[in-house]
Amino acid sequence: ALAKGIDVNVFAYEGAVNLAFSEQAPHANPVKGTSVEEEDHPTTKNFVTALLEMGKSEPLLTWVNCGLCVDERGAGSAVSGVKRGGPPDFLRMAQESTNTLVMATR
Repeated sequence: ALAKGIDVNVFAYEGAVNLAFSEQAPHANPVKGTSVEEEDHPTTKNFVTALLEMGKSEPLLTWVNCGLCVDERGAGSAVSGVKRGGPPDFLRMAQESTNTLVMATR
């Protein structure tokens, strides 16, 4: 959507707040005997950071993590650009948007 010039709002809740957790680290694979470099695992924090960079100007990306979910999961350290919010932010984002997609946790 960003690549097509569409503003995007993300309200991450439940486990999705960990997508932007800044302390993620790639890992080696001891089962295969490969190093961190050989595995070259991407982290979702890098994906979120790239999207936030892409959405710094027009089109805009707003990423809000549910603060209740963050606290519950100990995911308080997020990458730069992620805001902390709550259910009222989700409601406001939905009301101000043309379309809303909710990915349920169940």
